[in-house]
Amino acid sequence: MKKALNLGVALLMTTAILAACSNNDSNNEASSSAPASTDAASPPASPSSSAPASQAEAKEVELNVFIGAPRFKDQFDKYFEKFKAKELADKNIDVTINLEMPAPEQAKDVLKARLASGDAPDVFDLHATQDIPSYYKAGYLTDLSDQPFVGKLYDGVKQTVTLDGKVLAVPMESLSWGYLYNKKMFADNGITPPQTLDEMKAVVDKLNAAKVTPFLLAYQESWVPQLMTALSIGGLVSSEHPDWIAKMSKGEASYADISGIFDIIDLINANGSAKPFEVGSGQGSTDFANGKAAMWIQGPWMAESILKAKPDFEFGVAPLPVSNNPAGTMINLATSTSLAVSSSSKNPEVAKDLVNFILDDKESSALFEELKFNPIATVHSYETFPWIEEATSYVSQGKAYLDLQMPPGVTDEQAKLLQSYYTKDVSKDEFIKTMDQTWAKAIKVAGQ
Repeated sequence: MKKALNLGVALLMTTAILAACSNNDSNNEASSSAPASTDAASPPASPSSSAPASQAEAKEVELNVFIGAPRFKDQFDKYFEKFKAKELADKNIDVTINLEMPAPEQAKDVLKARLASGDAPDVFDLHATQDIPSYYKAGYLTDLSDQPFVGKLYDGVKQTVTLDGKVLAVPMESLSWGYLYNKKMFADNGITPPQTLDEMKAVVDKLNAAKVTPFLLAYQESWVPQLMTALSIGGLVSSEHPDWIAKMSKGEASYADISGIFDIIDLINANGSAKPFEVGSGQGSTDFANGKAAMWIQGPWMAESILKAKPDFEFGVAPLPVSNNPAGTMINLATSTSLAVSSSSKNPEVAKDLVNFILDDKESSALFEELKFNPIATVHSYETFPWIEEATSYVSQGKAYLDLQMPPGVTDEQAKLLQSYYTKDVSKDEFIKTMDQTWAKAIKVAGQ
């Protein structure tokens, strides 16, 4: 009897619920066809109240992104807008990106201070060859090996961002670089890229005789003259002192062993444009495009800035002679600008989405082409540029070396000393002594 009573009550309740639902449906249909009430007691529905109940409110996420390349601000701003739209559409995540782009000569110091203080950006750029080992050891990097972008990378490029079997960044600038030269000036003066130091001296003499400034000097930013040591040490060590870096790290070698690097550095400094400390990399791009000098010790990463100043300008990329041994005249192979995810990011999944979007199947090619970067992944379908093809031709001949890995702080000290060396505030011997001390100190710190 009790079970029957309970069943009857349940049936009555079900009938009442169905009736109420029917009445509500009728009321909803009536109200949807009637004009909105203007009665103060019944205000019009707000726009959000008319949205489908199944549409959840977007999750708000803020990402701090640090890239030390302000010349590319417009490109990254536009690209990140596309990422934000995709993240909202695909995952209903409303992303705010705070993009910080300090000047290149300040960026590394600013980033290191942020990382050390626990105020790391969610995503930040680094130089793959120079920075990954030390940043990885310090625990600043997230392992990205399981991310979709990894399977898209060319094998050679992937190796440059891999350490201990872990992919630690998404590469962007995979570079084959030497010095830049003005193709028209070379052709007008019957010059081809020299392959020895004596041949370079002959080129300089010929240009001077034609009243053409041989080299553009833009030393306002210390990283620019440092490119001279990057190329001269790279060529000399790779061809004549292959064990020099290992010996330096054991305290068994000295910069005196490669003092030949000053032969090409002195030649450049003595035959360069005036007032170099008044010219930065941006103005240097404009000056080079406008024919202020025939050669610039600078990489093709400045292509976008150069062509912005003069869209029809034609330049080439050639290896820098460092001695009279043509084996040392080599192209530098490196991966520089790469994006890493901080190990302390508060939004690691969205940060990973962002670095994956850098190699998005549909959008990535247009970005890399606009930045004038080399193709680095299977999703890249754009044509390469003439200067890339020229540099690659040297690589195919075996005239190339992998960018040297130096201890943290060594490159920065070289940069500062080269500015002082130009002004004669530092002698060659003082340069050598300071660099030997800097290297030894860096090794000692790294071993602690």
